[in-house]
Amino acid sequence: MKITSPEMLAQSLKNARKRRHLTQQATAEQVGIKQATVSGFEHHPERSRLETLFKLLSALELELHVTERNSAEDTTSPEAGWEQEW
Repeated sequence: MKITSPEMLAQSLKNARKRRHLTQQATAEQVGIKQATVSGFEHHPERSRLETLFKLLSALELELHVTERNSAEDTTSPEAGWEQEW
């Protein structure tokens, strides 16, 4: 799945959690974080720590893959979906 914004990432992880029939509490307990942290990520991912993302990926048995953009397939501008500069 192509993710182009923090909100899309949060929704993807939330969908994965629900597919596994896990509550926010159960997900949090698997990796030693608070339920409020899971909720915070799902509702305001732009405010979350990178460490939280990797803990959630672990709890949901997901992996993060980073690939180069292919200009023939990717018509999204870099600015679309992300307002911050690195």
